[in-house]
Parts: sequence; C-alpha cells; structure tokens
Amino acid sequence: MNIIVPMAGLGKRMRPHTLTTAKPLLPIAGKPIVERLMEDIVKVCGQKVEHIAFITAPSFGATVEKQLLDIARHLGAEGSIHYQEEALGTAHAILCAKAWLNGPVVVAFADTLFKADFVLDTEQEGIIWVRRVDDPRAFGVVELNETGWISAFHEKPPVFISDLAIIGIYYFKDGANLCSELQFLIDHGVMDKGEYQLTSALENMKFKGIRFYPGTVTEWLDCGNKDATIHTNGRYLDYLTERPNETLVDPSALLENSELVGPCYVGPGCQISHSTIGPYVSLGAGAKISNSSMASSIVGEHSVIQGMSLRNSMLGCYVKLSGKQSSTPMELSLSDYSEILCP
Repeated sequence: MNIIVPMAGLGKRMRPHTLTTAKPLLPIAGKPIVERLMEDIVKVCGQKVEHIAFITAPSFGATVEKQLLDIARHLGAEGSIHYQEEALGTAHAILCAKAWLNGPVVVAFADTLFKADFVLDTEQEGIIWVRRVDDPRAFGVVELNETGWISAFHEKPPVFISDLAIIGIYYFKDGANLCSELQFLIDHGVMDKGEYQLTSALENMKFKGIRFYPGTVTEWLDCGNKDATIHTNGRYLDYLTERPNETLVDPSALLENSELVGPCYVGPGCQISHSTIGPYVSLGAGAKISNSSMASSIVGEHSVIQGMSLRNSMLGCYVKLSGKQSSTPMELSLSDYSEILCP
C-alpha cells in the first residue's frame, strides 16, 4: 500500500501562520496536521503501508522535507518528496508522484482530519470518502444511484446537485489505472474551472466500468482557517482521551499553583504557573505560561505568555505576549516570533 499526500498549497486562508510554516505542519494536539492524518490513515488501512509520497512546493524548504520524511519513517514507511511547481489542480498534484501510483493507493489531501471506526475494504475497486455538508458549493460532490454506488462526480457545483461532499481521502485498488487517467487529462488538456481536476479522472474511470463506493466517516474536521483549526484541535483532544496509552500531559511539564481543565495537551518542558489552562488548549514544547487563563487555544513551541486571558486564539512558535489579565478574554491570531505588550 502506498499513500500519496498532495500538500503544495500555500494555505492563504491560514495566514499569518502559513507565512512561516507550511499549513499541513501546523499543530493539532501537539503534532502536525499531516502527521495526525497519516497516523489515522495507517490505522484504518489494515495492511502495511510501504511508502508515503509527499507532494510539496519547492519553497517549503529542506527543514520541512526532513520533517515529512521523519513522519513516514516513524510510521514504518519509506518517504519521498515530490514538487508541484505550479498550482494546476488536484489531478496534476497527484501525478507529481506518479512513480508511486501502482498497486493499492490511498490519496489523502493534507488539510483535513477525520474520525472513523472501520478497516479499509481493499477488495473494492475504489472508495471515495464523503460527508454531508450544509453548503456543498465549495466542494467536489458525488451523486449515488439506487444501489448506493457513486453515479457521478461534480466539482464545486454552483447549483444544488448533492450534499455529499468529498472529504479529500480516496482509495484505489489499481494505482496504475489512476495514473493513466490522470496522464490522459494532462496530455489532452482536459481542464475544469481552469485546472486539472481529480473528479474528471474519476468520472472517466466510472464511465469505463470502475465502481466507486462511498465511504463515510464519523466526523470530518476541517483545518481551513484559524477558527476551524481551533475547533478541530478541541475535537481531536476529545478523541485522544478515548484512546488507550495516549499521554496528553508530558511528565516533564511543570505546574505551579495552576489548574488544567481537560482535555488539554501540554508538551515537553512546558512551565505553567499561577494559571488556569483549558479546556481544549494545546501547548507546544517549551511554552511558558504565567498569571494567565486560556481556553480553546493553540500555543506554539517556546512561546511565553504572561498576564493574559485568551480564548479561541492561535499563537505561533516563539511568541512573546504579556499584559494585564482582564475579565474579558482576548481572541488573537499571531504568527511565529510575534511580540506584543498589551495595555
């Protein structure tokens, strides 16, 4: 089994955080989004994952690439880096890792997480995971026939066709067949809305007799903007409390006259004094919090927070933030190395 992970997008809706960090490497409960996603997919695959191919932008740099290869290695797989130098659509992105489009393949776009309780049925020709949404216009959607199989794919339909949105995780029993269909789009200039779309390849495959089954997940968690990412962090902390042998508070963390209102993630080397933290807070390694209260927030590694009351906030790494704690919590979004003295 191979996993293809397209993640070359610049994450503009997550600025300012993505000005210094690739979006899939932003933390959810102490680990990068893409690492959480890979852990969950490996868990449901039901067979050994041999290779994880990451499609990135060249601008991500060597440090990001090393981190991604480490993620693959920690999951017992070989990793590789492939560049999408121009944003030409989902089909084009996947084809950048064509060397690994063989045998059974999972394609997983690294801006979403999910909760599920199943083992992948590898005997199916193809599985497209979907979730009902209130407004499907921003998503690729599927239609189902009377037998429950997928009968049509539509990319961001302007009028209502279906509310079953594709969540960005796909299984293909024959990766080489997918590769051939993606290459056909490129070779013949088949574009939809100005890009080469995976849904176009899926429609061609269905027309040729490939049957796609709609997979479902218990919950679909978006990381598309700051508020959505904070919500996902909270829900993921809930999930982790249900898992055996999951450590949310590192033993090296120091608490002095402070209260943790769970669930919270507290990374290695954190120092918390005279503060109330939680619920739904994640603190990166080495964060220092004093004389503060905080709920539903994400704080990056080695940030220093003094005298603050925060909620629904996302702070990057090495942030320095201080002020006089007030009864009304502040909502902040600060990128790495920001320094603010609040009045």
